[in-house]
Amino acid sequence: MNIKMICLGAMTLSMVAGSALAAGETGTSALDDPAKMQPFYTDSSMKTMVSKDAFVKAWKAMSPEDQTAMMTACEDEAKNANAANSHPEFCSSVKENGGSK
Repeated sequence: MNIKMICLGAMTLSMVAGSALAAGETGTSALDDPAKMQPFYTDSSMKTMVSKDAFVKAWKAMSPEDQTAMMTACEDEAKNANAANSHPEFCSSVKENGGSK
């Protein structure tokens, strides 16, 4: 019984820690960090995405930790899909161009 509780606790902790690691320095999602998101957009308002080639180049320029944080944030956003999610185009590009290794 104790082994089951330890395993359940470890799994819960890993899920909580994964979400916490996806948060940016401001305590919000990595997708809300303008410094990380700017290379993927052509304008300062971050409404128009760069081309596929430029996206892949910007993705590869990111640190592995930032890539993981972005992928985790996109996965969390997909799991909690609602009208407030504001990054569906970016997340689909991450999955298509950079998220699969």
